[in-house]
Amino acid sequence: MQIYEELKARGLIAQVTNEEEIREMVNAGKATFYIGFDCTADSLTAGHFMALTLMKRLQMAGNKPVALIGGGTTMIGDPSGRTDMRKMLTKEDINHNAECFRKQMERFIEFGEGKAMMVNNADWLLSLNYVELLRDVGPCFSVNNMLRAECYKQRMEKGLSFLEFNYMIMQSYDFYYLFRHYGCNMQFGGDDQWSNMLGGTELIRKKLGKDAHAMTITLLTDSQGKKMGKTAGNAVWLDPAKTTPYDFYQYWRNVGDADVMKCIRMLTFLPLEQIDEMDKWEGSGLNRAKEILAYELTKMVHGEEEAEKAQSAARSLFVSGSENENMPTAVLTDDLFTDGKIEIPAILVAAELVPSRSEARRAIEQGGVTVNGDKVTDVHASYTKEELAAGIIVKRGKKSIKKVTC
Repeated sequence: MQIYEELKARGLIAQVTNEEEIREMVNAGKATFYIGFDCTADSLTAGHFMALTLMKRLQMAGNKPVALIGGGTTMIGDPSGRTDMRKMLTKEDINHNAECFRKQMERFIEFGEGKAMMVNNADWLLSLNYVELLRDVGPCFSVNNMLRAECYKQRMEKGLSFLEFNYMIMQSYDFYYLFRHYGCNMQFGGDDQWSNMLGGTELIRKKLGKDAHAMTITLLTDSQGKKMGKTAGNAVWLDPAKTTPYDFYQYWRNVGDADVMKCIRMLTFLPLEQIDEMDKWEGSGLNRAKEILAYELTKMVHGEEEAEKAQSAARSLFVSGSENENMPTAVLTDDLFTDGKIEIPAILVAAELVPSRSEARRAIEQGGVTVNGDKVTDVHASYTKEELAAGIIVKRGKKSIKKVTC
């Protein structure tokens, strides 16, 4: 099976332009394609997984990835999927985030001469002259068409700033610039980006003629990828300092039964023949499939050793119910104690088992919290430094466990 057919078989392709031409180019390893990453945080998340693994698959098939860091577009903010305006970041924050992205991407993509390349759209967007840009590309965009785009329609009721309205033009200009200067002939992105991406394809054709072979592919990331990367109100990061390898493993180990095979098909590099056999698994087989998913993705991001540790810790906790050296641990600082004691809601928050004290109280009242195997029913239950020095095992629900010490 060739690479384009494999992408379809894995359920990755949502919409395309010029499918036959795209298939021929990708299968022949002649595509130079880009995917954009806005620098809104100092780490990529599990939600970026689909894009990263796609770049790896296509590079393995001989195609050339361009990782576009959105140093310029991040200063505007993509309104897609948003009900409010994104937080404005400083140039220093954006540059720092971009460097963090680079280091994480290098685990997936091979950069270097004749291989993948990384570029930052700040290099061309920030130096644009506003009036010149309006005269150059402004006539290529219809305001009527832009307002019909889904990314803008959902914001019209609550208000869409003129700043954000320019995002489509900036993203379109990226493809135009990459096409002209780097020979980039293809763009990939989430299906929620379809309107923005078509803007780039149309800009190239209007500026350079109908024979300019610029193609667009969107992935099924709006429905699947966007719900990846968040759990219990928090993001699941690729940076181990923000999400430990164990917590990363547990996130994938706990995906729903209906999603596990979809995730395995889309995100892992297991052979499709093996996945087709796994599709027949039921009951306890689904738990085995979740272990495979969690192990494969943790190994990809954090390495085989960390994946082994995470799997060992998870099995010890959930199969044998015992503690082991790889159990995730939260260490409480002295400032969290009052008169040498700390209440259970504060412990749950500090251990990142819940996002807030209100969530902690709700979990306790619903009978979902245990300490050392005993259910906690009192929201004011407290523990001393002496008790915590020996360590307590705190469990929230069936799947979230941590050893807490001070």
